[in-house]
Amino acid sequence: MTWDQIRLAPVLLIQSAEPVYADRAVALIKRQAREIDLNTDVIEIDANSYSGGYLSAVASPSLFGERRLILIRQLETLTNALQEDLLTYLQFPEPDVVLVLQHNGGARGKKILQTLAKNNVPTTKIAAVKTQRDKVQAVTADIRAAGRKMTPEAIGALIEAVGSDVRELLAAVQQLLADVDGLITEENIHTYFSGRIEAKGFTVADALIAGNVGEAVKLARHALATGATHTAILGAISAKLRTMAHILGQRSGTIDTKVSIVPWMADRAKRDLRGWTAPGLAAAISAIARADADVKGGSRDPGYALERGILDVGRARKIRA
Repeated sequence: MTWDQIRLAPVLLIQSAEPVYADRAVALIKRQAREIDLNTDVIEIDANSYSGGYLSAVASPSLFGERRLILIRQLETLTNALQEDLLTYLQFPEPDVVLVLQHNGGARGKKILQTLAKNNVPTTKIAAVKTQRDKVQAVTADIRAAGRKMTPEAIGALIEAVGSDVRELLAAVQQLLADVDGLITEENIHTYFSGRIEAKGFTVADALIAGNVGEAVKLARHALATGATHTAILGAISAKLRTMAHILGQRSGTIDTKVSIVPWMADRAKRDLRGWTAPGLAAAISAIARADADVKGGSRDPGYALERGILDVGRARKIRA
């Protein structure tokens, strides 16, 4: 089941590769527990420093019958004592206790996981959000859950601005939902997040791909002066060029058509390709690769290497077949 389908049970397992969704799952469990009993006692156990007997002590029946919610958030770091106590507890879970076990990956704790599976314990498996498509789905899910709409261009711009960290990305979605009425557009993204370091790199890339070389150099200098790195700027340019190359290759049949690009990225790349030829694009990709190598150690002046790369891409855009 997905994290938002969790329902209370004597024992629950969350297997998570994405911390922000694990946190949401735990928050949902807490809300459900307190809807039943506002005074539910929430007890967190540190798996890594656990001492034998503690689980039994906090889970044993209370004189006053309070409900308890016991959280063990990093099961993959459990001590031998915790493993032994859990195996014992799982034989006869307490009826007025909800035990939530969160395992974040790795081999440690495998015996517990096998026991939980054997006992058919309700389990939520949360995959990592890695690809652009994953991030689009994550943003879209939050927007739909709020009963709102956001344009594909706005989703793309938001991911470019803050997409390297999923928690930050989803926090940005919540900010937009709170601050923007009606449809969320690309203009709203630029208003709220244009000053972000990640966004600055893509701003340089946008200007350069469009042929505004002078503006790209100016934006790059400003980005560097306000916290962006040379590699981040080159990475943004490289990402745009690679996506353009995929689209161009699909058009010409020279690249595997199974390459998956989310629709907003494909549409933007198609627009970006206007004014570019295949030889020019190839030259631009080579120029950025050289600049990246120079910035990472091949040049004494990374600023010069970055600007030379930008100028080379500008020249490449003028190449005609």
